[in-house]
Amino acid sequence: MSAQPPHRESDLTSLLGKRCRLLFAVACLALAGCATQNSSQQAAGLETDDPSFLVSDRAVRSQYLNHVSSDPLGAYLAASEKVNRPQANGLASTALTFLGIKYRFGGNSPSQGFDCSGLVRYAAEKSLGLKLPRSSSEMARLGESIKKGELERGDLVFFNTRGKRFSHVGIYLGNGKFVHAPRSGSKVRVEDMNIAYWKKRYNGARRIGADLAVNETPAADTKKLASK
Repeated sequence: MSAQPPHRESDLTSLLGKRCRLLFAVACLALAGCATQNSSQQAAGLETDDPSFLVSDRAVRSQYLNHVSSDPLGAYLAASEKVNRPQANGLASTALTFLGIKYRFGGNSPSQGFDCSGLVRYAAEKSLGLKLPRSSSEMARLGESIKKGELERGDLVFFNTRGKRFSHVGIYLGNGKFVHAPRSGSKVRVEDMNIAYWKKRYNGARRIGADLAVNETPAADTKKLASK
């Protein structure tokens, strides 16, 4: 019988030790990955088991706007909802063709991107032949003030999103939905006005039409804009 190699037992022990260290390293990486994922979820304002994890109103807004994608209901509304005002329907339908266009502050066209008033202005010019003012606050002085319970497709809806009345505008679609260009880093999309964030900031609505004399800006007091 041949003699046993002198370091065979030592080599076996070393090999087992290396395998154990490898398994330990893999386990550590897995645990670290779980910890990182949980930390990322908390940072994004997602679900967490920690009851002390609180987020500010601004963070809630950012979370909501970041995670709400373009609503496919917009296409359904464009195709199925029947209204008695073809002009208003044209305004809403035109705006819906820009779903997914990136937000850009000061943007006035699909190639540039849109901000909230830029989208409304472009859609109104293409569908109604109207050249509306550039700012949402100026738009809030045009047309007819509409109560919330009387909203129809194509009405302009206004919100306070910057600590200032009428600082945001969108186009009402019906069934509590509106299309708008939300903010930097987002895209044109459909959202629900009944979400707490929008309900809290709703300022009122205006109804415009192709017969609107935009050049003769009404002297209406925007403080009287109907919001109920």
